[in-house]
Amino acid sequence: MSVKISDKKIIVVLPAYNAAKTLEKTLFAIPKDWVDEIILVDDASRDNTAEASKNLGIKTIVHDKNLGYGGNQKTCYREALRLGADIAVMVHPDFQYDPSFIPEMIQPIVRGECDAVFGSRMYVRRNALLGGMPYWKFIANIFLTRLENLVLKMNLTEYHSGFRAYSRKVLELPLGLNSNDFVFDTEIIAQMKVANMKIKEIPITTRYFAEASMIGFGRSLKYGLGILNVLARYILHRSGIKNYEQFDLSKFY
Repeated sequence: MSVKISDKKIIVVLPAYNAAKTLEKTLFAIPKDWVDEIILVDDASRDNTAEASKNLGIKTIVHDKNLGYGGNQKTCYREALRLGADIAVMVHPDFQYDPSFIPEMIQPIVRGECDAVFGSRMYVRRNALLGGMPYWKFIANIFLTRLENLVLKMNLTEYHSGFRAYSRKVLELPLGLNSNDFVFDTEIIAQMKVANMKIKEIPITTRYFAEASMIGFGRSLKYGLGILNVLARYILHRSGIKNYEQFDLSKFY
């Protein structure tokens, strides 16, 4: 199958920060036959990402100040909803993830098999290392994923991929209550678990190179502690010890 499914509106969202050098390469790799619209949200980049995006003809939204990775995604998904997206695919414009996998990402959602599809770098673990993933990041990914699977009672191969496709149903979760930082991605998974939504994974290739954005060890440590905090809040909420609004989805259904 090589033509976009016509009865679903597919919007690609590009949460961008200092992505001017890799944006054009990312854009040209997106399979246009499968996509209706492309949106870029520039999170107050220090380079000319916004200008490059506009010159490439991409619908561009610019934050006046840096809101963080999660804050950027919130804008992406609000705009996707406003434009009537049935499915939103997040693609990082640093070209670390290969957009050619987009058809494989959206088809399971269209077929009603799941509510989200994640591109997993760890589906075939050795490929992550072959693609240049630093060994310390590889080990941390495995450890955190095992812990998250234990707490959330899931069986994902990776919780930390930034290449994801979400159905409209997921976008309508109370995402605005989530963090503006990197743990936003984990909070969505926890919310989906509470809502009994299904996630499917597909294996993707891994690409680490000089221009690809990657948080260092210090930020990664902060990220790991943030995930522990999310899991603790999830446990407290599910056990009835303390209520957290972001996981209290009764008023949304």
